[in-house]
Amino acid sequence: MTRLFADRMGCVHRSFVREILKVTEDPEIISFAGGLPNPRYFPVQEVAQAAQKVLSECGEAALQYSTTEGYLPLREMIVERYARKGVKVSASEILITNGSQQGLDLLSKIFLNKGDAVILERPTYLAAIQSFGFFEPKFHSIPLQEDGVDLQALEKVLLEDDDARLFYSVPNFQNPTGITYSLDKLKAVAEKMSGGSTVFIEDNPYGDLRFMGEDRPSMRNFMGENAVLLGSFSKIVAPGMRLGWVCACEEIMEKLIVAKQALDLHSNYLCQRIVHQYLKDNDIELHIAKIRKAYKEQRDFMVAAMEETFPESVSFTRPEGGMFLWVTLPEGTSSLDLFNLAIKEKVAFVPGQAFFADGGGSNTMRLNFSNSDNDRILEGITRLAKVIKG
Repeated sequence: MTRLFADRMGCVHRSFVREILKVTEDPEIISFAGGLPNPRYFPVQEVAQAAQKVLSECGEAALQYSTTEGYLPLREMIVERYARKGVKVSASEILITNGSQQGLDLLSKIFLNKGDAVILERPTYLAAIQSFGFFEPKFHSIPLQEDGVDLQALEKVLLEDDDARLFYSVPNFQNPTGITYSLDKLKAVAEKMSGGSTVFIEDNPYGDLRFMGEDRPSMRNFMGENAVLLGSFSKIVAPGMRLGWVCACEEIMEKLIVAKQALDLHSNYLCQRIVHQYLKDNDIELHIAKIRKAYKEQRDFMVAAMEETFPESVSFTRPEGGMFLWVTLPEGTSSLDLFNLAIKEKVAFVPGQAFFADGGGSNTMRLNFSNSDNDRILEGITRLAKVIKG
């Protein structure tokens, strides 16, 4: 039987990272491929206690259907955390989602028609390319510099395509490069977008994982209601909970709620109640501080190992936080070919071309430092350096 699938299925392919992770299921492989938090720091006992309390004290309510917007006390906690960072929003501007990834899908549904323009960083988060790709947009990729996007390239795109619907960005410890926007660059981007209709999507899953330098303000402070914020509990509590949120003005939120109702009615209510109870009973800032300390040590160790073993012709970023760093190999080197050789040496990474919506990046790769201890980092980087040197 011939299946007649929708045309949009031809525009989107399987996640390259997810396919690589299948290869790395071999326990002998040292993997720097997945964007995985370190499970050593999951608050297992605390979450278990929170779950026990929720089920024993309000189990019937927690197991029932709920509102689309999400559990109000949890949304109020998110609002309080924003306020401590200088961002003033209300609970009515928060929608709890199944990970911030679902926020991308919902925003695509309410903003994009086929052929509409979407501005991306170059390179950008692979899953964002997938999410937007289902709606068959026209992508504009803006090169990244050390402190954010190339302003001249952005200005050119905004002039040529002034009806671009969305600009998707990860300003803090960007995935995949690890770079962070400077304060001046944030202000300049906001200035160039002022007066236009393009919505700026600030995806900030790693913002709490800063371990050097100073925090940057949210684009909400510079762009007001034309900035939509995405957040997640995956990196600061646990990814298996699949809880994130969208923060948007009420005009946008009204459309998001309709789209969410059509998609899945509401996010996992039991998990919302458990996360709320966990946050209520525990000092999340103390927990985040522990994660930051550990990740900084792992980041520093990986950078030192690469400085010691990689050829001088290989350059790489030195992120101030997050979970990734970005490697650029000499021109003409194929990171995909390198990956195939590295797997034979039982070490894995993500070839960089997967993060480019417009092609390119064949001589780049992403390394994750958060999910490996120092012994495995040293061994894995040593193996990788051997493969690079040939």
